Amino acid sequence: MKTQAKHHILLLALALCMSCNPSQERQEPPGQPKGSLMIIGGGSRPVELVQRMIAEAGLLQDGYAVILPMSSAEPDSAIIWSGEQFLAQGVTALAGFNILPGVPATQGQLDSIAGAALIYISGGNQNRFMDIVRDTPIVDAILEAYQKGGMIAGTSAGAAVMSGKMITGDERRYPEYQSTFRTIEADNIVMGEGLGLLTTAIIDQHFVYRSRHNRLLSAVIEYPDMFGIGIDESTAILVKGDSAEVIGASQVLVFKNPDHSVSVQNHKLGAHNLSLDIYLPGETFPVR
Repeated sequence: MKTQAKHHILLLALALCMSCNPSQERQEPPGQPKGSLMIIGGGSRPVELVQRMIAEAGLLQDGYAVILPMSSAEPDSAIIWSGEQFLAQGVTALAGFNILPGVPATQGQLDSIAGAALIYISGGNQNRFMDIVRDTPIVDAILEAYQKGGMIAGTSAGAAVMSGKMITGDERRYPEYQSTFRTIEADNIVMGEGLGLLTTAIIDQHFVYRSRHNRLLSAVIEYPDMFGIGIDESTAILVKGDSAEVIGASQVLVFKNPDHSVSVQNHKLGAHNLSLDIYLPGETFPVR
């Protein structure tokens, strides 16, 4: 199956690049994006979730998907693993572009990304992905696809990059990496710049399974204009317009700090009247 997946992906990637016109100039369409976001909290992806992603992107009717694996430490394998789930559902129009650090994307790759019905960003390390794409035309191409009606999907690290303010996973006070924060402290959480597809919220992933409440609470206290969305494993939110629908097997937690409350004592963060909502599959909530 892996050989078949790689064969399909590489063939289509070559065909897409050859069909692009390098002289074409792209301009980001103005106004409210016509596309959608499928933000997956990591872990395994239930078949029903993958099917919904394919249906919402319209991949069984026309169009193609582009896999961006640069978050992964094994990007070529990430293309194959991600592609297998699409192939199993009858989607063969797939392209995988592993764009290397410091190597500009080709015009063919950029045009293919901008024209995709679905852009899928793999898991791994969100900092690795953003270090490659930040301040490059790749981001412009992703935004153009979203503006024109494409779906931008991502799992784990690929979910974290959706935010404007992105959780990096790093702590200033405790530089040795832990999968969850052990404290709620001021000036500890390290935020980076994400793709900015969802500008009102900060995304966290693997949320319930890895008990990442302290991390997201720190974020909404120190960045009170944003609300925090914690997505558990095998679960996603489908963002369309101003609302998000929970899809998958588990929960989504939403933290808000409506009073912009914050106090600090001996580096410990305090806040009052924070709100928490826990959403189950099938439920919706506002995101803008």
